[in-house]
Amino acid sequence: MKVSVVKETTPGERRVALVPEAAAKLRAAGLEVLVESGAGDAAWFTDDSYAEAGASVVDRAEALSADVVLTVSKPDATTMAALRAGQVLIGMLSPLTDPELVSALAGAGVTAISLDMLPRTLPRAQPMDALSSQANIAGYHAALIGATEYGRFFPLLITAAGTARPARVLVLGTGVAGLQAIGTARRLGAVVSAYDVRPETRTEAESVGATFIELSSVGSASGAGGYARELTEDEREAQQQELAGHIARHDVVITTAQVPGRRPPLLVSEDALKAMAAGSVVVDMGSSPLGGNVAGSEPGSTFVTENGVTIVGAAGLPSRMPGAASSMYARNISALLQYLITDGALNLKADDELTTGVLITRDGAIVHPALATQETV
Repeated sequence: MKVSVVKETTPGERRVALVPEAAAKLRAAGLEVLVESGAGDAAWFTDDSYAEAGASVVDRAEALSADVVLTVSKPDATTMAALRAGQVLIGMLSPLTDPELVSALAGAGVTAISLDMLPRTLPRAQPMDALSSQANIAGYHAALIGATEYGRFFPLLITAAGTARPARVLVLGTGVAGLQAIGTARRLGAVVSAYDVRPETRTEAESVGATFIELSSVGSASGAGGYARELTEDEREAQQQELAGHIARHDVVITTAQVPGRRPPLLVSEDALKAMAAGSVVVDMGSSPLGGNVAGSEPGSTFVTENGVTIVGAAGLPSRMPGAASSMYARNISALLQYLITDGALNLKADDELTTGVLITRDGAIVHPALATQETV
């Protein structure tokens, strides 16, 4: 079976779906690996390094003719036009937010498998959990952005020129990204607080050095699959009002809250921003085309409010660390691929919870339970 890696076409995307180390492991498993020339250049993986790992370096047309095509992000229109019925496409396809792509894949007869739909609570799914591996990188980088944008020191410094107090950092959302942001900010010397609507995350936040904030106005909002449930309108208003007081007392705020397939919750309102001190920084990891955790944030944009607060729409952070992000993602995608292969062929078992969780389209139909009501084009 031929498995290929193509060069990403999404603007700003520097990751590659497979690194030489992972390519070598797939070759050892009996798969033929094709790599589009230049696919790893942006992440500093050369064509020669893939060839040394046993992969064949080919042009894009040949890479797109493989039995299984591996990507990081969604295919563009040109890539879609090159795919044929019966092929398998594996990547982070964001099917919940792009129904047109899902319909197009089904209409083309492509079997689509999306890592961002992985049932993350299954123990056997952990080596394949690309959302967690990329969130770790994003949380780390978000803390670095906060430290860079903040015009003062993060740690307590005692010098001949005087003493600098440590920065006060607040992390909103204590999932994988939030915990990594907490740990990184702590290692940089900041005093860190954290908040999450899921009270069971308190122990994890405290274990990496944060002081956990409890709000009296909002109870538990734990949801299915380890995610938080969506708050009611009354709960959101009460949460924002009480959070505003905590936000105003911090120098750097990092927001990480996301809800799969829906608009991220607003955590930092306009009133909260107005109450922050000049020179404060807000890093919005939830910033997306659907909206963000911070009022006025735009993905990929940095601006300063009238009262001197810097707001960073921190989108696409894993792509800013393409080497590390690609290596982690390659382990995830190769683990999933090997899980789905039996005797050298893809075996998509209808009775396997992990398989049905990631399988989006097959045989011209949309088969994922969360998407099956859509029509093909």
